[in-house]
Amino acid sequence: MPESTERQSFKSKSGHVLSGALIRPEGPIRAVALFAHCFTCSQFSHAATRVTNELARLGIAAMRFDFTGLGASEGDFGERGFPGDVEDLMSAAAHLQSTIGGPHLMIGHSFGGAAVICAAAQTPGVKAVATIGAPSNTAHVLHNIKGDLDQILSTGSGEVRIGGRPFHLGATFVRSTYEGRVLEAARQLRRPLLITHAPLDSIVGIDNARELFEAALHPKSFLSLDHADHLLTSESDAHYAARMISAWAERYIMG
Repeated sequence: MPESTERQSFKSKSGHVLSGALIRPEGPIRAVALFAHCFTCSQFSHAATRVTNELARLGIAAMRFDFTGLGASEGDFGERGFPGDVEDLMSAAAHLQSTIGGPHLMIGHSFGGAAVICAAAQTPGVKAVATIGAPSNTAHVLHNIKGDLDQILSTGSGEVRIGGRPFHLGATFVRSTYEGRVLEAARQLRRPLLITHAPLDSIVGIDNARELFEAALHPKSFLSLDHADHLLTSESDAHYAARMISAWAERYIMG
């Protein structure tokens, strides 16, 4: 088990206080990782907690955090959009750099995977990037939003439901989600990239992994998560993903 979980707080570029947790290994720290959670999730999702805990058990200190307006973080989720998530990751990385060092490894789950691909190239010190069930196009998440997005674009804001929960979205959020350039970012990443994906993922199809893999430059790798579901609700699947990410990243982040 990890030696300790330390509460973290830091400011985003927009001035909001974001909440996170740093999981430290029992022994020496081999490297530092930053984890980005899935769309409308939080730092306490199954994937976020289990992957970061397992990384710590393997000697990698890992921080997970809530994006703006989600979980315990301040701000308005519905006004920020995808560029805001990228900025939040860069703020989180700067916080790590000023405290424990790194991050040497960035990991993103689902929509968070798209965000780390876009953030990593702009973040000094990042040596490797891994994604778990990431979409190749940010507009993919709009299919999970129940509401009139065209009306939001024309009127400036509106109410929607995501995963059965109510959210207020602004036109900037919707527009920026349509305009995210994940494949272009993958081509320009110039960091070792590991794409992990379950072939039977019913939320983000396996073609997304193929498109990301084809866009990225070498060194790049693909790992099948076999029968895992999109949210990694099985503890064994989450631990498997963490162990394989750690083993793959070692040659890049330990040097």
